[in-house]
Amino acid sequence: MRGAPTILHLDMDAFYAAVEQASKPSLRGKPVVVGGLGPRGVVATASYEARVFGVHSAMAMGQARRLCPNAAYLAPRFGLYRRVSDAVMELLHGLSPLVEPLSLDEAFVDLEAGGQAASAAEARAVAERLRAEIRAVTGLSGSVGLAGSKMVAKIASEEAKPDGLVLITPGSEREMLAPMTVRTLPGVGPATAEHLRRAGIHTVGEIVEAGEDELVRLLGKAHGSSLHSMASGRDDRPVVAERDAKSVSVEDTFDVDLHDRAQVRAQVGRLADRCVQRLRSAGRSGRTVVLKVRRYDFSTLTRSETLRGPTDEPAVIREAAGRLLESVDTTGGVRLLGVGVTGLADFTQEDLFAQAATAQAATGRPATGQASSAEAAAAAESVLGGPEPDEGAHHPAPPPPPGAEEAAPEQARRWVPGHDVRHAELGSGWVQGSGVGRVTVRFEQPWSAPGRVRTFPVDDPALEPSEPLPLVPDPARDDQSSLPAIRPKSWSSEPGSSPGAVASRP
Repeated sequence: MRGAPTILHLDMDAFYAAVEQASKPSLRGKPVVVGGLGPRGVVATASYEARVFGVHSAMAMGQARRLCPNAAYLAPRFGLYRRVSDAVMELLHGLSPLVEPLSLDEAFVDLEAGGQAASAAEARAVAERLRAEIRAVTGLSGSVGLAGSKMVAKIASEEAKPDGLVLITPGSEREMLAPMTVRTLPGVGPATAEHLRRAGIHTVGEIVEAGEDELVRLLGKAHGSSLHSMASGRDDRPVVAERDAKSVSVEDTFDVDLHDRAQVRAQVGRLADRCVQRLRSAGRSGRTVVLKVRRYDFSTLTRSETLRGPTDEPAVIREAAGRLLESVDTTGGVRLLGVGVTGLADFTQEDLFAQAATAQAATGRPATGQASSAEAAAAAESVLGGPEPDEGAHHPAPPPPPGAEEAAPEQARRWVPGHDVRHAELGSGWVQGSGVGRVTVRFEQPWSAPGRVRTFPVDDPALEPSEPLPLVPDPARDDQSSLPAIRPKSWSSEPGSSPGAVASRP
């Protein structure tokens, strides 16, 4: 434990929903829910206005609509969220070399390592400047906790929400934690909380009073000792600058169960290609391909295959995922599919399967993989010395034909609520809704007044998808359409509003 509150935890307030409100003036101060819009979608983030009605993250979207029918329900725009996140993380890296991101909207910062603070007063000043800079650069608010440990700093930032700052003076942790519920502590989920409740333990203070021996008896040696230490305010975990990803994966939940085997295979191929895109974006490769299948009865199966070496070749990963699918019974229907890659590396080995597929394409042979996967395997095995011990149990599934996973023409013009569009005459706006051959667009920009609504045929040639506009405009330019989604630090303007409440705990 540190003698000064030099560990900072930043948590952006209702991040996805806040970005949507910042970019859509007509939604400011109104309930906004971001997540999957299909019948099986879940809430990713709800604005504070929606939370008043009981809407929260991980809730089924259908339940959210029943609780708050008048909210704006929007599909996420992760590209924009990532760009805004990058701008925030750049500010954090300006404070210290030790920044530990936990997600797009949350991170720890070791202020002591950056020479920014050695006392409570200095730490508070740094945190206040940070919050003002975040608002100036992105137009958004973030809540900050300051403490002598990571656990307490995170709890402090939760106490600061929304748009506040809470500083916990080292030495006062136990007093601060005592009245809080046991669920406040990390690692205490519903099952552990129920176990403690049955033992008459409801608050953090009661955990301390129970003593370590009793907790070990109730929860086991590792969990009991750890929980007692945290309840006493002890947490010596350092801020770790790099969190090395262990896997890359993508998955989709389908609005209607998939029954057609060819359709399931095509979806697996599409997911494999998306997984490769993420893999390459991260500059990584991997040697183990994982397939995840959730069936109609909610049973979830996973299958994996380890390749001879790390790869980021789409054909190799697609075919491996296809082989894994052959061992899964999907006749009852599939509600979710996922493809992932583990065993990550920073390099790739030249893959003879990919080389064989490339050579085949060059000779003009069919590119669908109907017969080529087996030929490619045979070609590779002749050089590599035969198949892996159990490889013969798998029958390669051909990748989908070129274009099979591409949207049909009418699907390509599907307009997603919340996504950006541009009209040849009316300019930039966003999709408010669509259906029955029509799309409704609200024409407004992040820095404008709330805009007007117009309705068009879904195939109107004057309307097209577009990139998000910046949340904060460049005052030196009139044309904002080609600017990045956030404003660089070098641009100057006053913050959009004054910082929120600042509090401290003695």
